[in-house]
Amino acid sequence: MAQRTKKEKIQLTAELVDTLGGSDVLYLTDFTGLNVKEITELRRRFREAGHRFIVVKNRLALRAIEQLDLPDLTEFLQGPTGFVVGADDPVEPAKMLRDFAKENEDRPTVKVGVVEKRVVLADEVMALAALPSRLELLAGIVGSLTAPVTGIVWILDGLLRDIASMVEEVAKKQEGSQ
Repeated sequence: MAQRTKKEKIQLTAELVDTLGGSDVLYLTDFTGLNVKEITELRRRFREAGHRFIVVKNRLALRAIEQLDLPDLTEFLQGPTGFVVGADDPVEPAKMLRDFAKENEDRPTVKVGVVEKRVVLADEVMALAALPSRLELLAGIVGSLTAPVTGIVWILDGLLRDIASMVEEVAKKQEGSQ
C-alpha cells in the first residue's frame, strides 16, 4: 500500500472530523477476525439504516478526535478499530452491532462508545442494544394514546346502535298504533 502524503492525511483527518463531529453516537469496535466480505456486509447494513461503519488508521482517528469536543479515547485506539457513526438513536446501531456479532462468531466486539459526548463502556452499549428502539418506543406511545380513543369509539358505536334500535322500535310501535 502506498504511503499517503501529508496533504492526503490532512484531508482524511478533516473528513473524519466532519463525519465524527456530526454524530451523537460513536461506537469503537474491534473487527479482528472479520474478512473483507463480512466487513462489506456490515458496512452495507449500517449504510441502509442511515449509519456508517468506517475503518481508519488509529493515528488519524486520534488526530480527528483531538479536534472535537469528545472524551479522550486514546486507550481504545489500539489494534484494528472500526467506527460506527450513528444518527440520533444510540439503540439502533447498538442492536445492529449485537445482531451482526451473533451471526459472525461474536465479531466485531465493542471497545467503547460515545453517546452525546459521554463515554459508554462496552457492557453499557450491549445494555442499550437490549432496549426498544426509538421507533418501537414511539409506536408504543402512539398505541397507548390511541387505545383509549378506540375504546371510546367502540362504546359510542354501541350506544348509537342501541339508540338506533330504540328509535326503530318506537317508530314500529307508532306505526302499529296508527
